[in-house]
Amino acid sequence: MPVADVPVLIMLVGIAAYVVLGGADFGSSFWSLTARGKLGGEIREHTHRSMAPVWEANHVWLIFVLVVCWTAYPEVFGSIFSTLWIPLIIACLGIIMRAVSYVVGGVADERGVVILSAISSFITPFALGTVVGAIVSGRVPVGNAQGDLVSSWLNPTSIMIGVMAVTVCAYVAAVYLAGDAKRNGSEEIAEAFRRRGLGAGLVAGAVAAIGIAVMHNDAREIYDGLTSGAGLVAVLASAVAGLATIAFLWMRRYELARFCAAGAVIAVVAGWGIAQSPDILPGLTVSDAAAADNVIIGLLVCIAVGMLILIPSLLLLYGLVLGGRFDPGSDRNTVVETRVGPMTELGGPRPRSVVAVLGVAGVGALMSIAFSSGAPLYIGIAMVLAALAIGCVMLAVTLVTAEESD
Repeated sequence: MPVADVPVLIMLVGIAAYVVLGGADFGSSFWSLTARGKLGGEIREHTHRSMAPVWEANHVWLIFVLVVCWTAYPEVFGSIFSTLWIPLIIACLGIIMRAVSYVVGGVADERGVVILSAISSFITPFALGTVVGAIVSGRVPVGNAQGDLVSSWLNPTSIMIGVMAVTVCAYVAAVYLAGDAKRNGSEEIAEAFRRRGLGAGLVAGAVAAIGIAVMHNDAREIYDGLTSGAGLVAVLASAVAGLATIAFLWMRRYELARFCAAGAVIAVVAGWGIAQSPDILPGLTVSDAAAADNVIIGLLVCIAVGMLILIPSLLLLYGLVLGGRFDPGSDRNTVVETRVGPMTELGGPRPRSVVAVLGVAGVGALMSIAFSSGAPLYIGIAMVLAALAIGCVMLAVTLVTAEESD
């Protein structure tokens, strides 16, 4: 595989992660807005409680994709942002509005806050979906602001993908929130989100089917890519995963439903990448758009180093959330009692572990100083950064343990 193709694969992974994780955050607002009856307040409280600890961390994937794009494919980045700046600004405003609603919603259950949150959660995935639609339908020419500022993102394909993004977010959110409610022992809330997940899954499937028909007339090249070869395999995989999600929801197997829902979304993103290959913009292939090899290699090294810090941090965060550590009123004892089996308790790092990490950092620092080039230099830098990542995890575990012992 040419080195120029690696960043675009990494971007697709980032986009899939953002839809799977950030999409659930956006979709949760739809269920807060539509919550009625005696469970309305509990549903709104549950959505806020489940998403509040992780919503900001989910946006790291959007930033990640943008950084990779402007570094590895600067001409593509400039073309997209100069032509599609209007929907991108709308998406940014939606993210800001979502942040404000989280801050205010944490202290007040006001209808206006719920509406603000819902509006932001509608316009952000819709706007980002129209950006994807513009790229898919070939309405972003190469060059600075060469595309139409309005019709490039307000067209049948863009609108369809924008609507699909909103429905997929609501669908993923319902599946995740049903699982969270089941973990918390809230059977009524779990049932409420189970019903919502079943309905949203059917709607999302219908919108996807309509979308294929729309692309047949408005984005024929992508349509052909999605209905043949590997693209068709990805579409079928998404359909199978979606049906499996519905089946597991029906059987109340919420954990399996989560994985299948995520798999359905990942398959759609993979299908898009396959169908659009080898072009990234009209007349511009990935290889032609890529920066110099040394730039991409440097980028890949930075990504690898960054993942040493990011992935352990996210795993710790999601582990704490899914383990119930952030649930209101929960402490170490109550969490243990609500689990089926014994829980491995977090403990502070052992002194010898701290010494070992400091030793790795010291050796790496000496190698970085002693060698000015070649493999020893890069190994030394990697050792220092790996020690930093492990140290961050140790610190996080120590802080959690200290909080529990108070």
